[in-house]
Amino acid sequence: MPTPRCAHPFRPFRRFRAFAFPLCLLLSCGAVRGADFSLTGPGLEDGGSLPLAQVQCGGQNASPALQWRNAPPGTQSFAVTMHDPDAPTMSGWWHWQVYNIPATALSLHANAGDPAAGLMPAGAVQNVNDGGRPGFMGACPPRGDKPHRYVITVFAMPEELIKLPANPSNAMVGFNLLRSALGKASLTLTYGRP
Repeated sequence: MPTPRCAHPFRPFRRFRAFAFPLCLLLSCGAVRGADFSLTGPGLEDGGSLPLAQVQCGGQNASPALQWRNAPPGTQSFAVTMHDPDAPTMSGWWHWQVYNIPATALSLHANAGDPAAGLMPAGAVQNVNDGGRPGFMGACPPRGDKPHRYVITVFAMPEELIKLPANPSNAMVGFNLLRSALGKASLTLTYGRP
């Protein structure tokens, strides 16, 4: 007596195989497109050293000039941060948080992080850094500590305005950026004081 043949569990889906390759191609193209979102700046090389211009202790304490391109579709605004995850605190150190940058702005001037300079695009909000002042605060790691990483990130946001209370905590801003961003691009630079 012949052994009964079991139906292959995926046989009902055979007719959909014709769609599998185009679907995979479409999804991979979308992933590549999202990966094209990039951040650059004069003198900023991913994995390189943070320029003295962005150092507070012995430097110019100026925010870097930044440019970004290929933002994800649907981007309505941008946000930029600089964070030191190696600072001797429980949550690192926020050197800079600026959000509600208009979608038409694809760059920031050098020293735009100084509120008195008036170089930030209209409508952008600079949060108070972990040093207690609004705007940019340059690197100043403890002397003799290992070189710290400074992660500069641009976030593509799906809304024109991120609605936050007045003087939000850096953790609250970071939470909203990470939760809602359509994409982000980062540069990681290092700096240590002898």
